[in-house]
Amino acid sequence: MTRFAWLALALLGAALVPAWLGGSELLPRLMAFDTGLLLTLLGMIVLCWVINALRLRLLLGQHGATLGRVRSLGVVMATEFAICTTPGGSGGPLTLMTLLARERIGPARSGAVFAMDQLNDLLFFFCAMLAIAGYALFHSLGRSQEGLLLGSALLLCSALALVLMLMRYRRAMMRFNGQVLRRLGMSALRRRRWARKLLHFIDALAQTWRLPRRTLALVFSLTCAHWGLRYSVLYLVLQGLGVELAWIPSFLVQMLSLSAGQFSLLPGGAGAAELTSASLLAPMVGSPTAAAAILIWRAVTYYFYLLAGGPVFVCLLARPLLARWRRQAG
Repeated sequence: MTRFAWLALALLGAALVPAWLGGSELLPRLMAFDTGLLLTLLGMIVLCWVINALRLRLLLGQHGATLGRVRSLGVVMATEFAICTTPGGSGGPLTLMTLLARERIGPARSGAVFAMDQLNDLLFFFCAMLAIAGYALFHSLGRSQEGLLLGSALLLCSALALVLMLMRYRRAMMRFNGQVLRRLGMSALRRRRWARKLLHFIDALAQTWRLPRRTLALVFSLTCAHWGLRYSVLYLVLQGLGVELAWIPSFLVQMLSLSAGQFSLLPGGAGAAELTSASLLAPMVGSPTAAAAILIWRAVTYYFYLLAGGPVFVCLLARPLLARWRRQAG
């Protein structure tokens, strides 16, 4: 119950940010927003789920054929619901491993798939930053947009450097972790067990890397399609509100806002993402428009994930656990 209360408090704080920013002009702007465009935006999110389900099946290799299209879609929706309701998205990989374990896919394999999925996302953002930097060389950007670009580049380079260091010095990191666990009083048997699990994960990740190049290229293409759709939502929302803002600054606003939400460790970044996007977007389009755009954007890319993913999460994960507890109690 504490977790749900914390989530409700975060959602309330997130809703108050645009309400305070927009004031009395917020509601008329929301009422004037085209319903057809809103349905189109929701359809884009559904398409994102379908794309991610296909990515999951491709990364699973021969196991993906047994998972099925509908089941993989449910796994994706439940996993993203868990990401949206846990601090820093920590519940996402646990949910994915739990659901795939029921398909007789081991945690090392499912963990490797999740890691590979995240690496594809990171590669997409790196390529996007390079493309935007190239665009900036031949087109003049405003000072605020240049600041957004610099902040996004620093954030992305830091994440890439961290990943490369972990991959390059993985053996040293394993020894360091063993020393830390020993000082914490963990027995040698448990330390060896954790080391074996980590080695199994590294081996599964290497197997994923050895998938056919055509498959890996298709996975990356689907990654680009997914994030292209997802990061076009705010741009289309602003268009629907009558604001002519280029796609690039809207992309940078979303990237920095969602990154701030992740670092805040709030469920789904609720509150932190709204505050960051408000501070970045309001100087460009004005406070009332920014407030309406943020509310619609988050409704499509966050609240819709909760409303649609919640029932799927309960059906796939919570309901079987409740049934097991009832059988044990009986």
